[in-house]
Amino acid sequence: MAETLKTRVGRVIAGGVHALIDKIEDQAPEAMMEQSLREADGVIADVRHELGVVSANRHLTQQQHARLNSQHETLLGQIEQALGQGREDLARAAVARQLDIEAQIPVLETTLAEHVRQETELQGYVAALLAKQREMQEALEAFRKSRAAAASAAATAGAAGSNAEQRMGAVTGAFDRLYQRQTGLSGTDRTASLEQTARLKELDDLVRENKIAERMAQIKAGKA
Repeated sequence: MAETLKTRVGRVIAGGVHALIDKIEDQAPEAMMEQSLREADGVIADVRHELGVVSANRHLTQQQHARLNSQHETLLGQIEQALGQGREDLARAAVARQLDIEAQIPVLETTLAEHVRQETELQGYVAALLAKQREMQEALEAFRKSRAAAASAAATAGAAGSNAEQRMGAVTGAFDRLYQRQTGLSGTDRTASLEQTARLKELDDLVRENKIAERMAQIKAGKA
């Protein structure tokens, strides 16, 4: 497999979906995750294509290996027949062809072993990429559901808050009308009056605390 494709596979496999979300939270994470899935699809397609090429080459190499072995066996019988008929020239030609075949077979076996190794490696990459793709799809689906749940909760809270605000407004309005009828003061006057009452209450508390402090000081002085 080409080194560039290996690098792409490694990037997809090693990529962390949740780390990606953390980094791009403010940069359309769902779109970025979908882009990562598309990249994974592309890498899977490329690896499968190369796997198909390697498998085809392995099949052709196996056929060539089997054909040469069969031819080598056939030549052996032909050599015996040629020698039996006194045709040493034909036997020599057959032996020469056998030697050529014997020189090719080790090369074919090495090539075949390499094709098998590459095929196994690529099959492993496809399996790993598909597993990673499923993980990414699940993470994206979970992300979408969490966003939808958050939006729903916000909408519910907003509606509840709006309803509560409307109810409070109605109650306050009714109270203001009643207050105005009974006192002749407006809601603004009532607010000012309530604020003034609160301040006076605070002043009473301060005076009371001072009296308590003075009494305590007198008691302590009497005991001294």
